[in-house]
Amino acid sequence: MKYVGIIGAGTMGIGIAQVAATNGCKVWVYDANAKQVETATVGLEKTLTKLVDKQKISAEKMTEILANISIATELKDFKDCELIIEAIIENKEIKTKVFTELENYVSESCALSSNTSSISITSLGAELKKPERFIGIHFFNPAPLMPLVEVIPSLLTEKTLAEKIYNLMKEWGKTPVIAKDIPGFIVNRIARPYYGEGLRIVEENIATPEQVDDAMKTFGNFKMGPFELMDLIGVDVNFAVTTTVYKDYFYDPKYKPSLLQQRMSEAKLHGRKTGKGFYDYSEGAEKPIPQKDDALYQQIFLRIISMLINEAVEAKRLGVANDEDIELAMQKGVNYPKGLLSWGKEIGYAKISETLQNLYEEYQEERYRQSPLLRKL
Repeated sequence: MKYVGIIGAGTMGIGIAQVAATNGCKVWVYDANAKQVETATVGLEKTLTKLVDKQKISAEKMTEILANISIATELKDFKDCELIIEAIIENKEIKTKVFTELENYVSESCALSSNTSSISITSLGAELKKPERFIGIHFFNPAPLMPLVEVIPSLLTEKTLAEKIYNLMKEWGKTPVIAKDIPGFIVNRIARPYYGEGLRIVEENIATPEQVDDAMKTFGNFKMGPFELMDLIGVDVNFAVTTTVYKDYFYDPKYKPSLLQQRMSEAKLHGRKTGKGFYDYSEGAEKPIPQKDDALYQQIFLRIISMLINEAVEAKRLGVANDEDIELAMQKGVNYPKGLLSWGKEIGYAKISETLQNLYEEYQEERYRQSPLLRKL
């Protein structure tokens, strides 16, 4: 697959285009907003120039990458593509409309895919004339730097397509994993408690956001705490993903969104991009120094890590992915310091089970129910 089309010239779209072009593919980029493609191309040139200045790539390589990328002015320009990756707004109706139009122009053998992080691949592909050619290819932001790619076949995807895309992602220097088409796939499903339980602890006045972040970095060696990470991702974006996963799991209490996060989203306290979220990013603002408390920190860490490990064990039980891919996904997709299944062994699954049982007895909420597999490990 050397001829690749990208729909959407936002951060993800142009990032995926850079990855494909770097690996020798001829890439066409289309956006309904023509100015966005120009802006994205100029931005890419600046990014590549910085890489040349840092001697990460040669000037010749930069020229080659840019030469491999062409601007498509309409979807008809994708007629010669062998693979098309859509990276537009997270809206099923808009995505479906684009794909159904696209089918009129591309060849019978062209594979169609979505970079969606939360919409069912089966539901997107079901509207097509040839749903067997449709698959999920979920990159992580920023696409050129983050190694993980989730490859998600739908119930209707032709059996060999997942393997073809898996091998292509390896050729592109990525770390691919195959995931079942379930809400959140691997990473966005398993990672929900990192944010959700952190928010719960703050909502209950057990600790402050900076204490929760400090606890996870001190005891868990995480690069960023949940609140720092939500500010980086965008509080609104994180809330939207949680809400989608909650709804798609038929309102399972395990994935219930946070009222605090909803209020933050409504107030447009979205984090770094708006200058203020759980932390203040305005010029001269000082980050609050957490009041350290080892006993509290240990309690916070054990509570959040137990929820994460339980979610990973449940993903294993349900065959969302194999053990190796579950471990890889969390380390390569969200930079967790260890795979959660091996972390469970290290802490002791009995300790994780006991922690969740205590939380369940205290709160009497289904949110803290254990995976049936956890007690057997």
